[in-house]
Amino acid sequence: MRRFTAEYLDRTREGLWADRDALAPLALPERTSVLDVGCGTGELAAAMAAECPGRVVGADRDPDLLAALPEEVEGVRADAYSLPFPDDSFDLVACQALLVNLPDPERALREFARVARDAVAAIEPDNAGVTVESTAEGEAGLAREARDRYLAGVETDVALGGDLPALFERAGLPAPETARRDHTRTTTAPYAERELEAVARKARGDAIRDRRGEMAGDDAELDALRERWREMGREAVAQAREGTYERRETVPFHVAVADLSDA
Repeated sequence: MRRFTAEYLDRTREGLWADRDALAPLALPERTSVLDVGCGTGELAAAMAAECPGRVVGADRDPDLLAALPEEVEGVRADAYSLPFPDDSFDLVACQALLVNLPDPERALREFARVARDAVAAIEPDNAGVTVESTAEGEAGLAREARDRYLAGVETDVALGGDLPALFERAGLPAPETARRDHTRTTTAPYAERELEAVARKARGDAIRDRRGEMAGDDAELDALRERWREMGREAVAQAREGTYERRETVPFHVAVADLSDA
């Protein structure tokens, strides 16, 4: 399973649950106990704690991420395939952007169902459906090429968000209720420090360098992609200095909730 830093999770999930309508199928006001598996720094757990009147627990393998959990969320170090809880421990067991990083997501869902009394929920992105718009010439096309190479080269199904009902069926869970939440991040002037660093990363070609081992293509192809990426990044830096750089990225997240009470 891939590991992520707290900074990366904070940056990519910032504002994801500012609008919580997509969490309605989780019926959080009715839950007395909720477990967030693969909780990371707790963006989903915090949103659930704001809606749930009972206990909210976050489980993750990384102690550094658990240390960043908000105080209203209990932290437990745990593996998604082997949760340290008895059967039927929680009303609801949920995850966010976890299954896309697991080699055996069905096994994880079955473990969630063991620990859950009432429901299992998964909130997962469809990384094949990401869209990018940008004032930097070529950024949208380069982002699409890099994403296609990533989809072809990565070892897990990072686009499974769009196929959650079939995944639940293969895991032996009831047909889930589904919803969708598009997470859109925009970059416009005046820029935050984090946004300026993201532009600088483009000029260095960091995105291609950091994911090179998970991207399809030989060294020459990936070197050429990184050079084109850096060229685009230099244009983005120039626009940012003028205050004219704008970028809009939309990641579709799919929500699936299986009711176990009648299973």
